[in-house]
Amino acid sequence: MTQPIEDEPQVVGLLLAAGGGRRLGGRPKALLTHRGRPLVEHAVRVLREGGCTEVHVVLGASAEVVRERARLDGCVLVDNPGWAEGMGSSLRAGLESLAGTGAAAALVSLVDQPGIGAAAIARVRAAYRSPASLASAAYDGRRGHPVLLGAERWAPVAASAEGDRGARAYLKAHESAITLVECGDVAEPYDIDTEADLGRLDPSSGTP
Repeated sequence: MTQPIEDEPQVVGLLLAAGGGRRLGGRPKALLTHRGRPLVEHAVRVLREGGCTEVHVVLGASAEVVRERARLDGCVLVDNPGWAEGMGSSLRAGLESLAGTGAAAALVSLVDQPGIGAAAIARVRAAYRSPASLASAAYDGRRGHPVLLGAERWAPVAASAEGDRGARAYLKAHESAITLVECGDVAEPYDIDTEADLGRLDPSSGTP
């Protein structure tokens, strides 16, 4: 596990895990089984192993069930009652939860991308330079997740986050300021969106 250096600016993991899995028959993505446990647990562990000692998790669909079934000890759980509006509402809720924490940046990841592991998290986290930092993982040069947002970016990102676009509009408008961190050699950025994608999850019940 990557350990933060003492007095190093805090980069908080921000996991968006509110989706209802509309194309999965209404099964919340956070509760999909991966390595014998809810997928949200895997995503939190990856953020921690990548160096984010604090993790905020945005919940939406079946939030109470997720709280009951998933082991999310030590996480800050953020409820997003407007989760059905899309990823933008979850990003806004997550960034709002960080206000006043003193964190220097948020490292935003998605619950439905189990092919992105701790190595990619650590690389993008290491791109932090200041509260104005803006960085993103890249896969063969194409921007993807995770995305690092310095604290100075939070308010304008939240203001532009609508529907399922998340931070996409803001990032497109500030493309020249983004530090791209190539992660194609250590991660695969696929999403678990449809029934066909479920085959990418690990059904084993062994110790993750």
